[in-house]
Amino acid sequence: MTRTIGTRRRLACLLVVIVSAASLAELAQAQVRVPDGFDERLAVDVGLPPTALAFTPDGRMLIATQSGRLLVKVGDELLPTPAVDLSSRICSNVERGLLGVAVDPAFAENHYIYLYYTFNKHGTCETNSRLVPVNRVSRVVLGDDNLVDAETELILLDNIPSTGGNHNAGDLRFGPDGYLYVAVGDGGCDYLFDSGCAGANNAARDPHVLLGKILRITRDGGIPPTNPFQGPGTAPCRLTGRAEAGLACRETFASGLRNPFRFAFDTDAATPRLLINDVGQNQWEEINLGVPGADYGWNEREGPCVAGSRDDCGQPPQGLTNPLHAYSHSTGCGSITGGAFVPAESAWPAEYVGTYLFADFNCGKIFALGPGAGGDYQSTTFADGFGTSSIVTMTFGPVGGRLGLYYATYRGGGEVRVITFEDSGNRAPTAAATATPRSGGTPLTVLLDATGSSDPDGDRLSFAWDFGDGTPTQYGPRLIHTYTSARTYTAEVTVRDASHESRASVRIDVGNRPPAPTILSPAPGFRFSVGQTVVLNGRAWDREDGTFVPNLRWRVILHHGSHTHPFLPPTIGNGIEIVAPPPEDFPGATNSYLEIELTAVDSQGLAATVTQKLFPRWVGVTVTSVPAGLELYVNETPVQAPFTFIGWPGWQMRVIAPSQPAPGNADVWLVLDEWSDGGEADHLFVVPDAPTRLTARYRATGNLAVGHPAVASSASSAPPAMAVDGSDRTAWIGEAASPQWLFVDLGTPLSVERIRLKWGTQHAAAYSFWTSQDGVDWALLRRVGSDDGGIDDAVGFSARARFVGLFVEESAPGRGVALRELEVFGQLPP
Repeated sequence: MTRTIGTRRRLACLLVVIVSAASLAELAQAQVRVPDGFDERLAVDVGLPPTALAFTPDGRMLIATQSGRLLVKVGDELLPTPAVDLSSRICSNVERGLLGVAVDPAFAENHYIYLYYTFNKHGTCETNSRLVPVNRVSRVVLGDDNLVDAETELILLDNIPSTGGNHNAGDLRFGPDGYLYVAVGDGGCDYLFDSGCAGANNAARDPHVLLGKILRITRDGGIPPTNPFQGPGTAPCRLTGRAEAGLACRETFASGLRNPFRFAFDTDAATPRLLINDVGQNQWEEINLGVPGADYGWNEREGPCVAGSRDDCGQPPQGLTNPLHAYSHSTGCGSITGGAFVPAESAWPAEYVGTYLFADFNCGKIFALGPGAGGDYQSTTFADGFGTSSIVTMTFGPVGGRLGLYYATYRGGGEVRVITFEDSGNRAPTAAATATPRSGGTPLTVLLDATGSSDPDGDRLSFAWDFGDGTPTQYGPRLIHTYTSARTYTAEVTVRDASHESRASVRIDVGNRPPAPTILSPAPGFRFSVGQTVVLNGRAWDREDGTFVPNLRWRVILHHGSHTHPFLPPTIGNGIEIVAPPPEDFPGATNSYLEIELTAVDSQGLAATVTQKLFPRWVGVTVTSVPAGLELYVNETPVQAPFTFIGWPGWQMRVIAPSQPAPGNADVWLVLDEWSDGGEADHLFVVPDAPTRLTARYRATGNLAVGHPAVASSASSAPPAMAVDGSDRTAWIGEAASPQWLFVDLGTPLSVERIRLKWGTQHAAAYSFWTSQDGVDWALLRRVGSDDGGIDDAVGFSARARFVGLFVEESAPGRGVALRELEVFGQLPP
């Protein structure tokens, strides 16, 4: 009894050590939950952030890593030499890097594989400049020796700007038609710097660039004959990244996408389907049905709604396509990543075959998509507990003579794991082991703990420990053991149920302590501005070696709300430079920061890591208008002045002061007189170092058409001048026959921004507005297909015109038109 009490006391003391010494990563290790009958386990310990997976027909696993190394797993072995190392040629900061890998369907004959990577074209990895790196797709040959011959590289796509460093997409795969499909994001920020970043970036709307698209090419980079954009008005863009404005890129399969991170084909269906996972901005994540020529609407649409809204939803405008399925960020999820169809040869239960599985990076779940009530699609949780910043990609691949769902994760420094269906009845347990402490002087007393082990069937488990020092095996989930000699040991636990066993091990260093890394710069409390270069410097003293550790490893993580993004992948050295990013959007300005990790490894392989949070400077910005209460656009977001937000110094955003009716007086048209910073009505504003007020001052204008000459096609009882005399009591009366027209001569070309019609008792059934600078060549401004009379107010355009015309395409049956006023509003000459 006395010995039992003593053991409990020692155990209690060691538990205190556990809480103080165990890393947060170990304490917060994800506990994955899969359906009954399924198993989840480690497939490969990568040790680097993985970005993409692919399999060769002979079962080799190809693992792309952000740093540029393409790793190969043959059987149970991860080969120590990468197939290719692009790290010296690429940029891997922010979300750049080696992002995609695909295997040719004819690999057995040609050995072709395809890589998507961010090429360091200009010798710099900066963001938001004219010298940003570019994304590229290349074809290379993978030899039987599992090495890529660099001389075989054929560039298929090139010069796709990675302007903001994020929204690169990068997924690659062959479709059942034998063509290579490529996902390209919108670049994060506009490639021309004329719209902005995040929701303001309209690059996906430009048909003459490859950004924000799904591309389709042949294995040689050619244009498939069935691509939707062919012939006149199109051009090849594959090596230039763009064509002349007004043309469409022939490589485009579908457009209007923000960051189509992953896509997948259902090749088992009678008609193969393509589903595209597009990562949303602040409101929606979406899955789109891949249709040739489809435009999914970004940056005008997000999910099934107007961009930025959860309420203004429904059918999209003509020419745009709503997603097949979308889910709101209010669900706690907010970054759709991996996607895969369950193939028939997976040996999964029949109810899963053909199901689309997709993952969310933020909430750590895999969902199954299926038909719902009313013909729409609904998702249900297939598996969860993957943790935040979890699944990066997933695909089905071979495992033990069948297929399993492989997924890549940043967990554990970078892993590939697999989910399988176990049809043999009882499943093996999953072993887990920790040691506290894991290093220290001699002798060293250690608490060995296997209570994190689990059994998917809930079976009773037994535990056997091999301490690695030649002492006898001992049994139990938790044991205390003392090591008496200085060296490195591996303690291994064997966890058994009635039918199976699994093992886990943990390293213990006796007579050695981890080095002590210190971050020297940036200094604690330092706050950054956008675009500022931050230098990472540190050192680490090793007490046993009596020297500073020569090689330090840095990593930087961007925290955004409840999830993270890689910012700087593991990088060896000192004096490492990073360039501080802008926030993603207004909410991101208040909940984003960088986290710096410094890891030092001593001569015996013992590592220690320290972290430091790096916050931005916050600056209050108030945007006002004179008169007050006007609608302005800040970073593509409509706001009512005054509007105050938190910004980061150096954050560049687009501000617009549109012309608009005066509040409470529709007869007065307000146009911008000046911005307080001297910018144009639509210009880029840079957040300064100190709190600031940005003011849009307006001036009033009236009806530009009053008193100017007017000409009409007919006049039944009142001349056309009655429509421009400024009086609601008079009207131009046109004859009953259709069509009829009326135009007014403003005397000089002006900027026309609004046309208002005040109908009398007889109105047009359908009409259109036309403008001209010379009265000869006319341009259609807007067509109205139906009308109910009263007052029609047309805004949202800007046209340079001297002549403004109304063309009545259809009058009410048997009646003419009565127009009290044709009012034109816009900009007067300065």
